[in-house]
Amino acid sequence: MIIKERKIPLFVLKLEALLRRLPPGHSKIPLIKEELSKRNAGFKGESSIDFPLDFIGGKNYYIFHDIRLPVQSRFFQIDTLVLNTKFALILEVKNISGVLQFDTVYNQLIRIKSGEEQVFPCPLIQVKRQANQLKNWLSENKLPFDFPVFSLVVISNPRTGIKVIPPHINLSQKVVHRDTLPVKINQFEKDTTNEIPDKLLKKIIRLVLKQNIEGDLSILTRFHIHESELLKGVLCPKCGHLPITKVKRTWQCASCNNKNKNAHIAALTDYRLFMGPTITNQQLREFLNIESSLSATRLLKSLNLPHTGANKNRTYTLVFPNENTSQKGRH
Repeated sequence: MIIKERKIPLFVLKLEALLRRLPPGHSKIPLIKEELSKRNAGFKGESSIDFPLDFIGGKNYYIFHDIRLPVQSRFFQIDTLVLNTKFALILEVKNISGVLQFDTVYNQLIRIKSGEEQVFPCPLIQVKRQANQLKNWLSENKLPFDFPVFSLVVISNPRTGIKVIPPHINLSQKVVHRDTLPVKINQFEKDTTNEIPDKLLKKIIRLVLKQNIEGDLSILTRFHIHESELLKGVLCPKCGHLPITKVKRTWQCASCNNKNKNAHIAALTDYRLFMGPTITNQQLREFLNIESSLSATRLLKSLNLPHTGANKNRTYTLVFPNENTSQKGRH
């Protein structure tokens, strides 16, 4: 049973928005595109385990995707967490092609592809650290510290080769291809005899949901981009032209002549990804290129947003339904 669904990562949405809002030829675009490509590959790999996880026993398992929990004054993240009454299982998914060599001497991962070698941090160290942090989290919340916590590195590409250095080391209990996940999880269940009460498991589930906090790094700070470098205005949802013009109660594109009365919602979503969840009348006018304060007020009222303060001191909170979706890029 999936308790927390997988969503497009917030940082991916911010990267896409940044590409929409930077002028063509901006020096940071290649770097942003490279980061977006890596993040999308990771998300694709994580999503690829959804199908094999469908075969692990239905209601007996509780699955959480993209968890970020506090422990010892900091946070730790888990790609996928699987819980049942016998154990917790951490899944760290790697979407890397070629031949992977797990170097257990120097604790590194070497990818060999097209005759070239590339070194990555060792995911075995990563999942071991995550397992320890989850145990600490259980202890901090006065939950059973002896609850078994297992971890697996899951290789999402079935064509990726797996080797070990030295070759006599057996990593089959730590590294698996995605299609063997159901078999491996069933093995964990057979090998684990003790169980915690179902009531205690439900408490763990509630605490995971309550304490999970999504990371929200500033995309502008990450790439050292100033707000003034962003292209302002409303994008055409059909052709991507920027900016389009406010005409009475709708927006009209001078490039393709498309009209859309709700085109400003995507622009305000971009604003929130850059600047945060709150906005004033003046900030809206500056970002959407609206001259009239009265027109901006009418637009804000039409969105029925939560707000605090009155008149010129009023601040609105940007909350839109169904917003965690990828939008069409400009570059």
